[in-house]
Amino acid sequence: MSCFPCFGGGKGKNDDADAGGSAAGAAAPASNMTPPPAVQAPAAYSPAPAAAAAAPAAAAPPKPGGGNNAEADDASLRAAITAQAFAFRELAAATDHFTPYNLVGEGGFFRVYKGKLEKSGQTVAIKQLDKHGFQDNKAFLTGVAKLSQLHHENLVDIVGYCADGDQRLLVYESVPAGTLEDHLYDLSEGKKPMDWCTRMKVAYGAAQGLEYLHETASPPVVYGEFKASHILLDEGLTPKLSDFGLAQLGQAGGNMPVASPMMGSFGCCAPEYDRSGQATMKSDVYSFGVVLVQLISGRRAVDTSKPVAEQNVVTWAMPMFKDQKRYHELVDPLIKTEYPAKALNQVVAMAAMCLQEEDSVRPLMADVVMTLGFLTSMPPDPPAPAAPPTATPEPKKDKRSDDHSDSSSDSSDDDEGNEDEEEEEEAEEQ
Repeated sequence: MSCFPCFGGGKGKNDDADAGGSAAGAAAPASNMTPPPAVQAPAAYSPAPAAAAAAPAAAAPPKPGGGNNAEADDASLRAAITAQAFAFRELAAATDHFTPYNLVGEGGFFRVYKGKLEKSGQTVAIKQLDKHGFQDNKAFLTGVAKLSQLHHENLVDIVGYCADGDQRLLVYESVPAGTLEDHLYDLSEGKKPMDWCTRMKVAYGAAQGLEYLHETASPPVVYGEFKASHILLDEGLTPKLSDFGLAQLGQAGGNMPVASPMMGSFGCCAPEYDRSGQATMKSDVYSFGVVLVQLISGRRAVDTSKPVAEQNVVTWAMPMFKDQKRYHELVDPLIKTEYPAKALNQVVAMAAMCLQEEDSVRPLMADVVMTLGFLTSMPPDPPAPAAPPTATPEPKKDKRSDDHSDSSSDSSDDDEGNEDEEEEEEAEEQ
């Protein structure tokens, strides 16, 4: 039916008459005559003029302005983005044309540069995305519009973006104190290790950020690559999650071999991800459990410098999860005994729940936040008792020296008694 527009159901009889145009008018004089029966055959072709008139109408050029639909969509998407739009030349100037000494990090499909905006003087972090993977400008702007709506104390705030030509960049606030890994591992000489209370503060803040993405954001956001290197700390060591939503943003382009959401996250990956390749909210919970064990123990998620049985932090911790008397073995030696024993028991129990093999029995992030919030608000317990010192055996005494000392003490007592008697006799004679 679609091949014959004149037979469409959208026109009435009056419309067909109008579509006939001058051809119908030319046939009008003939309609007043009574043709002979032999001439009735051409009447079977009467629809032809209408079809001929409809065909040019179908081939007519689109209505004025129809060619600008893509531009209109682009404009509406940009209007939905609350972050600032930057020209590429502005961001190139901010990073000194993306010179290597301003490069501060790399991901699966982006590079991060430190920069300073000329107009405002603000120091920012600029993510330059792989331009070959984001040729679909609509998908990129849609992703940026979603990211620009996410605001929380424990999320790195997006400042702006750039979509000039084939360039795709995101501009974030600068978080100056580095990543959580910088404060747990390979500490420089003289740098004080992170104490127990600060570690729990970081865990609580990170859990709040993840809960916001899961429970408050609309639509919900699956982090997909939650790990210690993506937790940034500000001057007050308040945690801020970075790189959330980037995996989905990369997949939106559809033209590059996008890294899986867990690339570079070996050791933080939930078991079901290995089976399905799909990141979920419950796989985020598992990854949070890995980070929680890292905070407790001061160990990396995977450390090939350790014995094989201890290289994966989860595999190493599992036997201790099953015996509460061994919980203290999980604690970072740099903390020593400066931690509340009761709080340790509850945090380790929460980490064990997050790391359950079956995703259905893992807690929601809201439950994790509630537990950690309770621990950070409760008064501190007395420090865990130190291990009792080992008793050192007393050196054995020589029996002869003991006898000699005893005899000498006895003789001294006798001498003192004789002296007292002599003094009494002298006093009587006088």
